[in-house]
Amino acid sequence: MEKLKKMQVFEPSYAYVDNGIEHGLLSKFEPGTNVLPVGYQVDPKFRALPVDIVFEKDVAVTMRDGVTIYTDVFRPTGTEKVPVIIAWSPYGKSGGTAPRTTNLFNMLGMDNSMLSGLAKFEGPDPAYWCAQGYAICNPDARGVAHSEGNIAMIGTQEGRDCYDLIEWLAVQDWCNGKVGMSGTSYLAFSQWFIAAEQPPHLAAINPNEGLSDAYRDLSLRGGMPDLFFAKRLQVNHVNAKQVLREDVYEEARRYPMADNPVWQDKIAQFDKITVPAYVVASYSNTLHTQGTFRAWRKMASEDKWLRIHNSQEWPDYYDNANTEDRRLFFDHYLKGEENGWEKTPRVRYSVLDMEGGDLLNQPAATFPPEDVVYEKYYLDGRTRSLTTEAVTFEAKTIYDTKTDPGMASFIVRFDKETVMVGYPKVHLWVEADGADDMDLFILIQKLDVHGNHLQQFIIPNQGAMIQDLTERGGSVLRYKGSNGRLRVSARHLDKELSTDIIPAHSFDRVEKLQLGEVVEIEIDLFPIGMAFYPGEQLRLVISSKNDLGAIMPGTPAYIPENKGKHIIHTGGLRPSYLQLPIKPV
Repeated sequence: MEKLKKMQVFEPSYAYVDNGIEHGLLSKFEPGTNVLPVGYQVDPKFRALPVDIVFEKDVAVTMRDGVTIYTDVFRPTGTEKVPVIIAWSPYGKSGGTAPRTTNLFNMLGMDNSMLSGLAKFEGPDPAYWCAQGYAICNPDARGVAHSEGNIAMIGTQEGRDCYDLIEWLAVQDWCNGKVGMSGTSYLAFSQWFIAAEQPPHLAAINPNEGLSDAYRDLSLRGGMPDLFFAKRLQVNHVNAKQVLREDVYEEARRYPMADNPVWQDKIAQFDKITVPAYVVASYSNTLHTQGTFRAWRKMASEDKWLRIHNSQEWPDYYDNANTEDRRLFFDHYLKGEENGWEKTPRVRYSVLDMEGGDLLNQPAATFPPEDVVYEKYYLDGRTRSLTTEAVTFEAKTIYDTKTDPGMASFIVRFDKETVMVGYPKVHLWVEADGADDMDLFILIQKLDVHGNHLQQFIIPNQGAMIQDLTERGGSVLRYKGSNGRLRVSARHLDKELSTDIIPAHSFDRVEKLQLGEVVEIEIDLFPIGMAFYPGEQLRLVISSKNDLGAIMPGTPAYIPENKGKHIIHTGGLRPSYLQLPIKPV
């Protein structure tokens, strides 16, 4: 821990604007307890409360090292002891009414009246949960707003702090001793680190789409320093007294290798996550998909469920049916109700067809389903096709990284319905001409019978502005296919973590290419659930360009460090291939 502290980078926090607007209508520091009556609206644009709610504001909670953080607690009136659900993040406990939240939801086509405004951004709504006999705890994490201490970003410190909060909540006179966690994005990935600390009173977690490795999922995916979104996240590190904030952006610049203590602390300890878990994922979230599936696979919990949806995380999280489903899980583990939750299929996956015929909640015991067979589709550089037969003749496919199109693609047309559910990967033989490295971007596209690229909006708004914003960016808002990326000098595989299905790179060394050297690489692609009908095609794109662009609108896209020409070797002794998870129809 001491070695980690010496390597972490801290900068002054951003100023907390306590004007009741910037960080939400209830952001002013006003400790006290009030009862919000049924029908109360924090603002006319939000949902009215269906029940009376006790609102304990800016409650002080002391951490094990003496630091005090402040939290808001919403709970039912009456004397019955209730469980509590925590929404842990640095986003501000009153951020549900902040313009940055309401404007975002408006842009995505989500009606702000679906929530009460008391919900933390990306967290559970007290209006619903208090009516169902739960308390909601919205903390300001260490160093955020009026909470004391320096701000940590992802890792052990947050895990330990929330451990202390959980144990404090469990002994409050209104609590039944059961604590759960729920939320999306940061409120999801914080749960991996908190659950790994094994707080005695943490009874269940519900992570909805959250990265689980800050190196591989956030800052240096594929070994590339794609740091703009990490920098954007840090604008939430605000404090009224100007404390220090951990600068993950600068840490990534200083420590580009994954074996550094800073990054080791930001990889969830999956083997220590033993609490019951209801995990929600999608195939399309270019920030969270890989991390969510990784955590699901590796966590030690014996009681764990996975639901894979076909939407974006926020519309899915606040959907009424999904909220009711989540309540069944918590009713079982936080209230002890025998409601049949344990009979829920351990996996419910979706199969997308990009044409309005998606299949949802397909039951399975595992992911991928047990009957999935992995099949190799070999690249043929002569015909630019994909074939299940090994290609005898060697061929090279070459493109210039500095001119358009700067990519090479390979296509297969299916003569019968073909369904893919599981983990794809590419196995390539590559060479650089005029460079000692390569930034490679991989995309699996679905083409219709006429060769048109099929895409799918995963938010309600599909208007002109969203069309523009997602044409070459906003990749979490429009699904264009399974993707992957790798800097070839980071190709070394971790022998302990890699499998034939999912390659895992160590990112602990740099192996530059020599002139004329041909190297063998594997790239893990996002899990997929997709149906191809007779006549439709799959297109594998290998590109020198970041064609999906940035994760969110307003964030700059990563610019690859490519030069010269890329050479893809196919056939003969260098059989490049795409491996696909085929489910019998």
